Amino acid sequence: MASPSLERPEKGAGKSEFRNQKPKPENQDESELLTVPDGWKEPAFSKEDNPRGLLEESSFATLFPKYREAYLKECWPLVQKALNEHHVNATLDLIEGSMTVCTTKKTFDPYIIIRARDLIKLLARSVSFEQAVRILQDDVACDIIKIGSLVRNKERFVKRRQRLIGPKGSTLKVRKVVLDTMKNIHPIYNIKSLMIKRELAKDSELRSQSWERFLPQFKHKNVNKRKEPKKKTVKKEYTPFPPPQPESQIDKELASGEYFLKANQKKRQKMEAIKAKQAEAISKRQEERNKAFIPPKEKPIVKPKEASTETKIDVASIKEKVKKAKNKKLGALTAEEIALKMEADEKKKKKKK
Repeated sequence: MASPSLERPEKGAGKSEFRNQKPKPENQDESELLTVPDGWKEPAFSKEDNPRGLLEESSFATLFPKYREAYLKECWPLVQKALNEHHVNATLDLIEGSMTVCTTKKTFDPYIIIRARDLIKLLARSVSFEQAVRILQDDVACDIIKIGSLVRNKERFVKRRQRLIGPKGSTLKVRKVVLDTMKNIHPIYNIKSLMIKRELAKDSELRSQSWERFLPQFKHKNVNKRKEPKKKTVKKEYTPFPPPQPESQIDKELASGEYFLKANQKKRQKMEAIKAKQAEAISKRQEERNKAFIPPKEKPIVKPKEASTETKIDVASIKEKVKKAKNKKLGALTAEEIALKMEADEKKKKKKK
């Protein structure tokens, strides 16, 4: 790709300009030099700024997925119309699945080819034409961030990417917010800092001061600890020597003396070993059978405690109470109550007389 030629300043031009600069007035405020006046806009780049045009042709191409083909077919006349205003040609190749933009002899803006490149990149990445064509304006810029390789775990990647997607598929427009989100820092923290900065920028006194004391400090806390494996493998100490060679069957027979025995002797030893194992298994089986015939241990008999004299029941007093209850009729008055009633009747008679 051929790059547009730009004229370089002559040597010493910068120095002469610096020497010829007028000294700053003593009463001028430094804050006025740092701030941009309200309502000021950079003048647009016109043909008068570069009347000769570009010396060489520049071009960019990008591929697009298959599912974008139908949309690009519909909006491609609008794309060509928008680029022709800046004297840039655009071609759509449906066979290769690519879009190409290139400058012409009438192109005078050397940076318009970069904006045209960003336009076809945005169209290839599912951005609508209405939003993508704004990149041709001088006060609009775009940044394409590749987040596919930032997080290895696919599930974690999908969760963090979902935080960036806003209503109707719109995404956040700040690079730091996007990168911090993929590092497991929630975007609300950075958005809060941006809102504070916007309010501080309105104050003319705080423009030239540091804003660190106003911005919130968020500490990254990793709550989810890494799961430790159940079986921990302990690494052995490193030794330059190789491990000892395991003994073969012949070496074991030589050590035990079986190698020098005859075939019938070896057979006899094997039979004896088999019989010993069988006898041991029979004895264990018999012990398990005998366990069913062993009586369980009886619990010791606990003697009942003798009742104390304090808690003994007085039988004689209970009998007297029962006799009194039998003699007394239900609802009848006692002897004392009858005497009191008779006295009260006599007093009433005397009063009447």
